[in-house]
Amino acid sequence: MTEIASPHISYPRITVLGVQPGDPPFRIVEIDGAVIGEAKSFTDVLMAAAAYGIPVHDADDPAVVRWVGGDKLTWHPR
Repeated sequence: MTEIASPHISYPRITVLGVQPGDPPFRIVEIDGAVIGEAKSFTDVLMAAAAYGIPVHDADDPAVVRWVGGDKLTWHPR
């Protein structure tokens, strides 16, 4: 199979991991595979993306943001 014929698999630049217990609870945010910090709200994720120059027009699009262990509304441990 040539390189052109091979399927292209893309990964989102932003990954938000599952909720971690804390006061307040938080989620680890990765950008381009590197941990960049904690997010305590959806707004924190958008601010981190903006700081790295990544526009987020649709946070529900799995090609833009990968949510692990919940979605953009999950901020408390289950």
